[in-house]
Amino acid sequence: MAGYAERVPASPRSPRAALVTLGCARNEVDSEELAGRLTEDGWELVDPDGGLADVVVVNTCGFIAGAKKDSIDTLLAAADTGAKVVAVGCLAERYGAELAQSLPEAQAVLGFDAYPQLGTRLREVLAGQVVPAHQPVDRRTRLPITPVSRPAAVAGGPVVPGHGWGPPFAPARPRRRRLANSPVAPLKIASGCDRRCAFCAIPAFRGAFVSRPLADVLAEAAWLAASGVRELVLVSENSTSYGKDLGRPGALEELLRRLAVLPGIVRTRVSYLQPAEIRPALVATIASTPGVARYFDLSFQHASAPVLRRMRRFGSRESFLALLAQIRRYAPTAGARSNVIVGFPGETEADIAELERFLTETRLDAVGVFGYSDEDGTEATDLPGKHDADTIGERVARISELVEQLTAQRAEERIGETVDVLVEAVAETDAQTGTETLGRAEHQAPEVDGECVLTGSGAGSVARGDVVRCRVIAAEGVDLLVTPMELIAPAGGVP
Repeated sequence: MAGYAERVPASPRSPRAALVTLGCARNEVDSEELAGRLTEDGWELVDPDGGLADVVVVNTCGFIAGAKKDSIDTLLAAADTGAKVVAVGCLAERYGAELAQSLPEAQAVLGFDAYPQLGTRLREVLAGQVVPAHQPVDRRTRLPITPVSRPAAVAGGPVVPGHGWGPPFAPARPRRRRLANSPVAPLKIASGCDRRCAFCAIPAFRGAFVSRPLADVLAEAAWLAASGVRELVLVSENSTSYGKDLGRPGALEELLRRLAVLPGIVRTRVSYLQPAEIRPALVATIASTPGVARYFDLSFQHASAPVLRRMRRFGSRESFLALLAQIRRYAPTAGARSNVIVGFPGETEADIAELERFLTETRLDAVGVFGYSDEDGTEATDLPGKHDADTIGERVARISELVEQLTAQRAEERIGETVDVLVEAVAETDAQTGTETLGRAEHQAPEVDGECVLTGSGAGSVARGDVVRCRVIAAEGVDLLVTPMELIAPAGGVP
């Protein structure tokens, strides 16, 4: 029998793939969809740092110059591991064959439409076959112009990343495999964008705006809750447009109300709100619905009306202040954050002064500051009045310094407040300082905002996934030091 056993060929092992995700939370969802596809196709997923991968799939970001550089650097680092390297994601979709030609270290560059056959394409790479590089197209041309006809076109048309494998979402056979063991998870509600901001290339490579059916979103949310998720972060390119292509005005408000009562979910947060599209009913829903984070991620981009017009956006310092005043009438302690672009073509010292005045008046909890850079295929690349890199850098530094001061002041204003903190990490006990427990309050979104540090004797008795009512006792920059008062929602089955 021993001799016979020696003659039996060893069973071939499953091919191994590692996924590396760059960029935003939308890309995180896309990667987890790809992980689900690969798992179903017989692939074993391994840690990118473990040295076991046959193929490293890098889900790239192609938004701005810095993100592109990070994507290239990550692809080159993956090539140094000895594994085959495949580029997917926004940079691959946007540049395709051009990227493949300039980066021979990547064995394949695949666009979104290759996602359903990703396992097959990766096997071809392992076999040494040449996989044709993606040929980019303007994805806005891939779907009907009329929004109400898009859902049917999506069913048999181009792949929309992060929308599962076609509705309905089936919890018994999920189309998504979680890659992070966290009580917080992003949930994609739409993809693409119909706006035409002069500085933004996203619509060209992400395509027209497409909402996921409400039932599909709810089913995936229930699956996430069953896997131990406590907070859902709704993501898209423009969440305020959710439902417009489904013929359902107020769909986002309805979705929030239904998610707020979903068993296991204690908090739902909305990201990427377009100020020009915010409705009074949406403000009321976010600010006053139990189970919905009183948090407004408002994409202002600037505060000078002339700059905003050149950006092909709407609004002004006065209208944005009025919106924030409306929010705070409902919820005085609601969280608010934004992003701004400085150095846009034609921006004057008066425009910068208007932005400074606005930021000083708004009392925002967090602000991302970006310097303008030309993006291929956007209207802004041809605008007059371009600033040199030194001028843009000086303005970024100037606004960033102001923002750092203002957001620290806003955090100090919260001293004495009571906040509900979702515990995300419990560190080992230190003999001198005790257990350091980290979490986030309603006004703090993952990754982009500050966090809460639980201190005192009660900090050592909470678990990851718990929601703890705390009192704010101090601030360190945008981070808050809090002391636990009571456990209001135990973690239960959080892994």
